[in-house]
Amino acid sequence: MKYSVKEQRENDQKEKDRGEFWSRLLFTGVLALLVVFTAVTSVKAVREYQLQQGIAEKILRFHVRANSDSQEDQDLKLKVRDAVGALLGEELAQAEDLEESKRIIEQHQNDIIHTAEAVLEQEGYDYAVEAYLAEVDFPVKTYGSYTFPAGTYEALEIVIGAGAGHNWWCVMYPNMCFADSVYEVVDEESKEALEGTLSKKEYESLMEEKNYRISWKWLDFLEDIF
Repeated sequence: MKYSVKEQRENDQKEKDRGEFWSRLLFTGVLALLVVFTAVTSVKAVREYQLQQGIAEKILRFHVRANSDSQEDQDLKLKVRDAVGALLGEELAQAEDLEESKRIIEQHQNDIIHTAEAVLEQEGYDYAVEAYLAEVDFPVKTYGSYTFPAGTYEALEIVIGAGAGHNWWCVMYPNMCFADSVYEVVDEESKEALEGTLSKKEYESLMEEKNYRISWKWLDFLEDIF
C-alpha cells in the first residue's frame, strides 16, 4: 500500500511521537526508581549511624597500636596487651558502669605507661609509649561472633613507638578483654554483659551477617535491582 507524501510524513511523525512517549515513560520510571533507591539508601545510612552512635555511647574499647608490622613489633604489641590486661583486668571486671571503667583507667594512666615501658625494656626496646583515653575512628571490626560497625568510639589508646603497625583491639567495657586467657574468645558472662549494656536492636545488629541490613522485603528487592 502506497502512501502519499503527506500521509507518509504523518505516519513518520506518529512513530516519532510514540517513540518519544515511551522514552519519556521509561525515563520517568527509572528516575522514580532512582529517587526511591536514594531515599532507601539515605534512611538506611541514618539508621546505621544511629545504631553505631548508640553502641558507641555505651561501650569503651581497648586499642593497642604496634610500632610497625614487623613480626617482632607485632609480638611486642601482644606482650604489652597481656601486661596491661594483668594490671587492669581484675579491677575492670568489678566496674559497674562505663564511667567507673573510665575512672579506673584514668587513675592508672601512669601505671599503664610504666607497665608497657617495663615490657619494652625487658624485651630490649626503647620505644616511647603513650596511653590515654581518646575518640578513635575504627573501621568495621569483628571480635568473636560480634561485628562492630565503623565509626568513632572512645577507647583506651596505647601507642607503641611510631604506632604505624597493625593494631589489636577489644571491648573494655563491658569487660570482654580480660575475661578469658584466650583472647578473641568471648565467654558467656561477657556476652551477657554486652547484651545487658546495649538495646535489643543494637545487640542483634552486632551479630547480623550484613550490618544494619533493612529487613523490609520490598526495600531489599530494590537494593538487589541496583
